[in-house]
Amino acid sequence: MLLGINPLLSPDLLHALRSMGHRQDIAIVDANFPCDPSKHRVIRLDGVTATDALEAVLSVLPVEKDEPESTWRMIAYDDPSYILPIFAEFSDIVDQHVPDAEVHAIQPAEFKAMALDAYVVVVTGERRLYGGIVVRKGVVPPPGE
Repeated sequence: MLLGINPLLSPDLLHALRSMGHRQDIAIVDANFPCDPSKHRVIRLDGVTATDALEAVLSVLPVEKDEPESTWRMIAYDDPSYILPIFAEFSDIVDQHVPDAEVHAIQPAEFKAMALDAYVVVVTGERRLYGGIVVRKGVVPPPGE
């Protein structure tokens, strides 16, 4: 255990977060998300919701601020205006860490491709449908900036 570190951040996840470079992505996905650990860097957080995983990750990960989009979720039921409760939760969590940030809705196929191209895919125990988000890593500015 470490002081000040969310206990959901496993050693493997902390290593991945620290290893990520600027503008690389992390995908936090639900338990039904199809990915092959032999082809992708996959970390499992079984029994953890995607929203709890996002909260833990954003407690240490800077989010990209110099691009118009830095967080993405899927469009549900082919309707971009349809807001599932998990989408609202994702938005609230992102807004707590990056005020005025918007979680952008993209088509499921685009989301899946983006997630599978991410630096790391975190497969959670989330059972809610469309329970995934992609976050782009930002930078930690030098002291005094």
